[in-house]
Amino acid sequence: FQLPGGGALMLGNFINAVLNFLIMSFAVFCMVKAVNRLHRKKEAAPPPPPKPTREEQLLTEIRDLLKEKA
Repeated sequence: FQLPGGGALMLGNFINAVLNFLIMSFAVFCMVKAVNRLHRKKEAAPPPPPKPTREEQLLTEIRDLLKEKA
């Protein structure tokens, strides 16, 4: 398009730039979403609880014996 002042309006270049931006932003969005999904799967598996110490085992036995007497 020619503007009255003598400049040219490059509409094709603008549309091309907008389409390139949309395609790249969609690709980056998909990559971030995939990384987040993988990160969540790693967090989903909690580690097993630690085994009770000898002191905790003795305290548990004492608690159970006291419950039986009451």
